Amino acid sequence: MAEDLSQQERDLIANLIRDGKPVPARYIPSISDNPLKTELIWPGKSTLMDTSVLPFQSIEHIDEPRKGTSQQFDLFSMSESTGRQSGGWTNKLIWGDNSLILSSLVNGPMRNEIEKAGGLKLAYIDPPFDVGADFSMDVIVGEDSVKKNPSIVEEVAYRDTWGRGIDSYASMLYSRIKLIHSLLADDGSIFLHCDFRTAGISRLILDEIFGEDKLVNDIVWSYSTSGRPSDRYPQKHDNIFWFSKSKNHRFFIDQAKVPYSPEYLDSHFKDVDDEGRRCRKRFDAGKWRTYYPEDGMIPNSVWDIPYVNSQAHERTGYPTQKPLALLERIIGATTLPGDLVADFFAGSGTTLAAAEKMGRKWIGSDLGRFAIHTSRKRLISVQREASKAGQPFRAFEILNLGGYERAHQVGIEPLLSAEERKIQEIIKRKEFVDLILSAYGALESDQLVPFSGSKGGTAIFIGAVDAAVTQDQVQQAIDAALAVGISRVDVLGFEFEMGISPAMSDAAKEQGLTLTIRYIPNEVFDKRAIAKGQVKFYEAGYVEAKCEVKNKTLQVSLSDFGVFYRQDDADETAAELRNGNAKVVVDQGQVVRVAKDKKGVITKENLTSNWQDWIDYWAVDFDFASQPEVVTVLEDGKEVKKRTGKFIFENEWQSFRTKSDRSLELTSSPFSYAEPGNYSVAVKVIDIFGNDTTRVFKIKVK
Repeated sequence: MAEDLSQQERDLIANLIRDGKPVPARYIPSISDNPLKTELIWPGKSTLMDTSVLPFQSIEHIDEPRKGTSQQFDLFSMSESTGRQSGGWTNKLIWGDNSLILSSLVNGPMRNEIEKAGGLKLAYIDPPFDVGADFSMDVIVGEDSVKKNPSIVEEVAYRDTWGRGIDSYASMLYSRIKLIHSLLADDGSIFLHCDFRTAGISRLILDEIFGEDKLVNDIVWSYSTSGRPSDRYPQKHDNIFWFSKSKNHRFFIDQAKVPYSPEYLDSHFKDVDDEGRRCRKRFDAGKWRTYYPEDGMIPNSVWDIPYVNSQAHERTGYPTQKPLALLERIIGATTLPGDLVADFFAGSGTTLAAAEKMGRKWIGSDLGRFAIHTSRKRLISVQREASKAGQPFRAFEILNLGGYERAHQVGIEPLLSAEERKIQEIIKRKEFVDLILSAYGALESDQLVPFSGSKGGTAIFIGAVDAAVTQDQVQQAIDAALAVGISRVDVLGFEFEMGISPAMSDAAKEQGLTLTIRYIPNEVFDKRAIAKGQVKFYEAGYVEAKCEVKNKTLQVSLSDFGVFYRQDDADETAAELRNGNAKVVVDQGQVVRVAKDKKGVITKENLTSNWQDWIDYWAVDFDFASQPEVVTVLEDGKEVKKRTGKFIFENEWQSFRTKSDRSLELTSSPFSYAEPGNYSVAVKVIDIFGNDTTRVFKIKVK
């Protein structure tokens, strides 16, 4: 109260207010009717939530793994059953920045879908918490392995998270937990997984956003792994903080029970009831009670669940993978079948796989393309197991923010009217082109339409930031170059229309023009990466396949595949190697084992001499162009559905390698068409690094 202040203090406060200067925090409770509460403060903290709303683009739909015939289904008439799902909730695997994803879920049209699905009942998140972590991972190639480096997008996200120490980590975590809190149902819960590095700051952030009284449990996950430091006790546990959005959180005690361990049964269940059944009799709460082994027990807040070791059946090879048993315990205790579960740092997809197995709906997201690919394979495996056992499963779709996210990054507002957006695009186009030319090492030149610059004697065509490069645009570039005698053209784009293939380059070559199609990487938006020369424009891969049609039945066989990645320089690696050492590198589209013997003699062995070695996964859409992509956008506060001109890849058959099974089928199962006609068949190949290449083939069914 003000009366507690001395006259000198009152004069000091009055002078500060008069001069427009801040009043020291210790005086606020004495001069304000709203005294300060304990608050977590760090440089750069903002309590404002991101309000961006970007439309989600559905790029792939997976509902019937390994389907062999064309069928028609009623509007989700079987509800939770299998089959082509054309209604109801579809599970969602989203690739992109989870800050933009969460903001678009909270504020956009998909919020209505979430509410119709019963609301978000559980969010489990396992943010990166290892300050010195190496996010590279080993990828199997034949009998050997190669280290996959993190993408620049992942490196940038990690650098921005830890670059300024704990302050930047706290900002990252705070903004996302605020959004998750807003998205949760009133009776929903969040489980945040962390270790000793971030347990302190994570707990304080949760306290501030959810309230200290909303802490339900501080769970300790105890595990055993190798490693015995000599200067401290071995660190063998993580923390999992369980907070509820309100006091009426859900806890299903019967579902939370776990089986007794054999040791516990032997030491405690030594009695027999009147019917001769094994039991434990105990005087508890004023009366004798009888417990039976099959009843199970409620675990305490210390969970002894084994780590996923290198030989475990569920092991995916993803470095931060958590055990299924851990997520099954969390999901089982706090949700019911049909409830919606989310994980916005999905990693290898453990939360999503557990949710699918347990009959829950789910949303998962991750920044890493390889994480999305790992999760896709894992979830298809769960679908296959359920289908084989005659059990129900839900369809899932793979989404991203696509061109809308890129437009957002260059400052184009997606929700403007068409006329306003066109004006803004013209203004931002030059900035975007300058950025691409700088990253590509090219010079600006707008003297010849449709080219934006040149590099040496090569003309550079740059596609739109938010749309695919079309066949017509490529043909226009070819015609313009040939008309003035230009012999080399590079076409750069984020996406390419499905019909663009090596055939266009071959046709151009016959006319004396070298045409190269290259992808613009998302890393181009990081100016620091450009300055360091880290941004690589990789030539588009190619897919060759044979489509054999007999009696309305199609079989697709892969016949060739090629990529052009480069992570290392084989010659530089060889020069740096010590005698007697070897290293596997990726150079010019090949995985090469570089070795130097004890005498200094260098040898190079190509581990991907067979094109099949590059393939980790491939899938077929037997009737591509049957599912046009439709996005839902907000215009004047109303939901409006718009066709994008693209098509959703209906993943109807697939073959892929797993850690335990490295085999790969190169011919699809037969697919029978119900009606004759002209069809488009899309073949998608995903390489060992998780990057995809798609080609469309035209067939005629008689």
